[in-house]
Amino acid sequence: MYGLLGWPVKHSFSPAMHNAAFKALGINAEYKLFPVAPDDIDTFLGSLDPQSVSGLNVTVPYKEKALAFVTLDQESLFLKQIKAINTIVNRDGRWLGFNTDIPGFSRHLLQQRNPAGKNVAILGAGGACRAVAYVLAQCRARQISIFDIDRQKADAIVEMIKDIFSGFPIHSAAHLEELDIPHQDILINATPVGLKETDPLLVEPLWLHRDMFVYDLIYNPAQTRLLRAASENGCQVSNGLGMLLYQGMLSFQIWTGAAAPEEVFRTALESALRH
Repeated sequence: MYGLLGWPVKHSFSPAMHNAAFKALGINAEYKLFPVAPDDIDTFLGSLDPQSVSGLNVTVPYKEKALAFVTLDQESLFLKQIKAINTIVNRDGRWLGFNTDIPGFSRHLLQQRNPAGKNVAILGAGGACRAVAYVLAQCRARQISIFDIDRQKADAIVEMIKDIFSGFPIHSAAHLEELDIPHQDILINATPVGLKETDPLLVEPLWLHRDMFVYDLIYNPAQTRLLRAASENGCQVSNGLGMLLYQGMLSFQIWTGAAAPEEVFRTALESALRH
């Protein structure tokens, strides 16, 4: 048994792609959703039985919380600096943690727009932002600005990036207007705002310009209000479906030791999108 731990999770396409891959490779396994409310997360993790669950993906809002639950092997020690994981697996009685968001986001972003030398603004400072900021700094973005309604969370990511990439130009914004979005080259939404049709548009449409690339980590719905407004203003846009695909393939490989069948994953995602 594998699955997705988060709150909420009902919007996820992960079961579709993983179960299709298990079936295609003849692996006797199932991937399901584990919606766990914040008040219950400690109990859930504390009672997690490897005889019942072999591995999990971890999504909002537990990517940071789950770090304290796992052991990090030598290759993953940098995750102590990142302080966010999205994949756990049980090996020899130990829960190990990984972050496949980092390579997954990197692969998809570079297919869309190289951030090297670009000014980037990020909305949200949760666990996903940690992976996003790491990739942007690694790819030598010109500078990064982060806004979150909880500025302490944004400040923590600023500190993390400066520790890993000495002297990197990154800062947090006290107010949304301080992101100076009209003068950014890339805008990334790393918040869950947009999952619901009733969610507000976080930015002013006039801030979005035709030379800007707007990336929303949300993939369901495929076009959030942010992406719709960006498209209407001539921006190049992308949702997070490609990131989901690539991080999911890496998680699958970590769990099973088998190479993930990309076309099976991709076909399953396309089918889930249509339905």
